[in-house]
Amino acid sequence: MTQPSSPWLRSYPSEVSPSVEIPDLAIGDLLLQTAARYPSHEALFFFGKRIAYKELLASAQRMAAGLQAAGIGRGDRVAIMLPNCPQTVIAYFGVLLAGAVVVMTNPLYVERELEHQLKDSGAVAIVTLDLLYPRLARVRGEAPESGPVPQLRKVIVTAIPDGLPFPKNLLYPIKQRRAGPLPDIPYGANGVTRYASFMAKAARLPAEVQIDPEKDIALLQYTGGTTGIAKGVMLTHRSLIANAAQCTAWFYRLQEGKERFLAALPLFHVFGLTVIMNLSVLIAGTIVLLPRFEIEAVLKAIRDEKPSVFPGAPTMYVALLNHPDVKKYDLSSINVCISGSAPLPIEVQTQFEALTGGRLIEGYGLTEAAPVTHANPLWTRRKIGTIGLPLPGTQAKVVALDTGEELPPGEIGELLVQGPQVMQGYWNKPEATAASLQDGWLRTGDLAQIDADGFFTIVDRIKDIIIAGGFNIYPREVEEVLYEHPGVRDAAVIGVKDAYRGETVKAFIVLRKDVNVSAVQLDRWCRERLAVFKVPHQYEFRADLPMTMIGKVLRRKLQEEEEQAAAGGDEGGEA
Repeated sequence: MTQPSSPWLRSYPSEVSPSVEIPDLAIGDLLLQTAARYPSHEALFFFGKRIAYKELLASAQRMAAGLQAAGIGRGDRVAIMLPNCPQTVIAYFGVLLAGAVVVMTNPLYVERELEHQLKDSGAVAIVTLDLLYPRLARVRGEAPESGPVPQLRKVIVTAIPDGLPFPKNLLYPIKQRRAGPLPDIPYGANGVTRYASFMAKAARLPAEVQIDPEKDIALLQYTGGTTGIAKGVMLTHRSLIANAAQCTAWFYRLQEGKERFLAALPLFHVFGLTVIMNLSVLIAGTIVLLPRFEIEAVLKAIRDEKPSVFPGAPTMYVALLNHPDVKKYDLSSINVCISGSAPLPIEVQTQFEALTGGRLIEGYGLTEAAPVTHANPLWTRRKIGTIGLPLPGTQAKVVALDTGEELPPGEIGELLVQGPQVMQGYWNKPEATAASLQDGWLRTGDLAQIDADGFFTIVDRIKDIIIAGGFNIYPREVEEVLYEHPGVRDAAVIGVKDAYRGETVKAFIVLRKDVNVSAVQLDRWCRERLAVFKVPHQYEFRADLPMTMIGKVLRRKLQEEEEQAAAGGDEGGEA
């Protein structure tokens, strides 16, 4: 419960209560209740196929019944490795209705990453795409029972046409054959079965499973691995329900049964899973599914399907703003956008709001908190450049790195959060759990500060601080200045070894199309806007930057590349 002394409550919109009532439900109950209230309302849209809530529920129940018939039930882990398509939503709710635990798996994982997640989670089944099967087959080995993941006994393989309407479902295979042959999949052997056959043979209704929302894990969501090996975050049914309820309370103008959510974010990422899939089903919304972020497809989906809610990452909004034909599309249906996963440049926020007429706010979260903990108010006073205020029912504080003492407004320290959305811990990692969860508080690993009005600002990751000549330099501050340059599309800043200063600042730059900017020009730009010790000493121009699927720059990847490079041999321009 949020304490009355919490300074951010003074900045809350009058429509938002300091606390939130969390329904005593399992995630599967969300779909059951919404399908009962809005059976004929459109739940999903996918390239012309429209699926009503009663159809979605029926398919999820068949999936659950099929899993139970295969001996999979309460507590068993089931991986879902799919792009955004109807089968993803069906499998998600089907696994949960069976009483099992969802393990969301990135379809872009290479074999090493996939093997680690399947072994670490102990997944006994996986729902995947035919195009991804060869990778999975190599991980399982020729004889699955003797391969690295012997517990994975059931493989359900779907195809994009399974989610398409007639006649697109007939035309798609022809189009695919032009792109290349489909993999040879040994259906009927080694536990491999077709999705369509699996669903057709399943009973109509599963056996009911009693779920304890507060104790039972609903989701093993693996961290992005941006700071090391991915860990399985244990999120209970209550954690996920709580975060969806908190978001509903914060976005208080959303109307039940009337909102349309654009699913350009991947649903296998916890941001998309909560703020699109769970939230939409909670308020009987419609999810407009896009299998991947393609600018033309997004613009056409907004124009034709008129979504009102568009959660995204800064890179998505930047890409849309930079599209040469963006003003030819009607984007006025967009009312609510919440940006997460990476800092939102101020210019991007301003330009996108002018383009759509909607509201784009920055929020903050992490996998360990299901994920949203902070957001700016949408319709009342906000502070651009901050992550906003703690959501209802969420506590937050900034503490000193050395003593752990709570710091006053304006001082920089580690951000700690507490609330019903926070994880139980890391799967099979008690030491990592103890290091992250201390006295009921989740250590975020992010440097932050709070102001007198209760607005929080993320300064940077603790691990990303650059110490040059004894000065602390925060990469995000330098990146913000670079983003303000009209010729810069993307920027990332890291610390690199320097014989004199210990570390020095290096900037990686992606320029806008048909723009030429030199390192000397950027150096002049930065020197006019930053203290001299913060100005990059090196600039490297690239066609793109390494990013996660959600649009977060992988600074660690850039750091690794620097460490692997020969000492000396600067690839960019030095100012």
